Amino acid sequence: MKQFHLDQKIDRIIRYEGKNYRYFSGTAYLGMGLLPPFKSALTEGMELLGLNHGQSRGNNVKLNIFQEFEDFFAQSAGAEEAIVMSSGYLAGSAALQSCSKSKDIWVAPDTHPAILPNQLIPDSTMSFESWKQLCLEKAERLAPQEILILGNAVDPLTSMIHDYSWLKAIGKKHSVTLIVDDSHAFGLIGQGIFGTYESLKTLPAEVIVSGSLGKGLSLPAGIILCSEERQKKIHGLRMYGGASPCPPAYLYAFLKCQNIYVDQQKKLVQNVKLFSSLIEDINGINKSEDYPVFVFERDEWVEALEEAGFIVSSFHYPTVKDPRINRIIISAFHLPEDLELLSETLHKLS
Repeated sequence: MKQFHLDQKIDRIIRYEGKNYRYFSGTAYLGMGLLPPFKSALTEGMELLGLNHGQSRGNNVKLNIFQEFEDFFAQSAGAEEAIVMSSGYLAGSAALQSCSKSKDIWVAPDTHPAILPNQLIPDSTMSFESWKQLCLEKAERLAPQEILILGNAVDPLTSMIHDYSWLKAIGKKHSVTLIVDDSHAFGLIGQGIFGTYESLKTLPAEVIVSGSLGKGLSLPAGIILCSEERQKKIHGLRMYGGASPCPPAYLYAFLKCQNIYVDQQKKLVQNVKLFSSLIEDINGINKSEDYPVFVFERDEWVEALEEAGFIVSSFHYPTVKDPRINRIIISAFHLPEDLELLSETLHKLS
């Protein structure tokens, strides 16, 4: 497996050591960073609001764009409040810290480290379904109490979208707080490009969604979606008051380019459907419906695809001693010819 050390931006075509490769890796699912209108809006935002804003949100000098972005995102996601921060990791850590007094914490096997307490290590060998069953059985045995449940909206390594409707049974007996990481859901699944909060908020639980906006939405920022009461708790944290926010120009570009985000999401859906139809007769490739990540186990395919001019995602997980996780990742920037050529190569390998 070749290591690609680049001195260029990631694009749909990468030239490396004199050879062109079609790129099917990374997390730029909507491909926004390659679009001239988005770049133009970003440049406009930089001229208007500056390259960076290294002040606390609590400073007496404030940029309105942060509140405008939060209000728009919250309303679009179906949440009472939104809190934008400089990264998804910081957003997840703040969401978790605001719930630090919870008595019992249950952690899904693939929970993102951003929302993991330091003392808890999830069992990555367990399936989400097995963990769900353990939670249901444990909830039945326990006396009524407060429970904090942590998990992802989707496992991007296995392309598994998680269902949390089973929490309805637990919520009848216990007081539940649910923190879900939506890093690989924003732009892909849920309410438009705004993630899963809308579908989760009807559960008998306090729902907090956090995550990175740097993947599907191409913003160097993180966000928390929550109730007004939870927002006040997070605003009172030192990590909120002491942290600088994300560069404001990206938020300006996001608000200016909503129609482009919608168009890119449609392109991604079309690309995923096309690729799914092209490879439906190939054994050994797993996916979830309408999700742009295709997983395969055969390590030798990675090298064969590289030889044929394709870069896919492949690395050992969770440690270097574990098997490789191999994935083909589809983006809105891919053209039909890219998908057709990749399909033809996979058919030759299968």
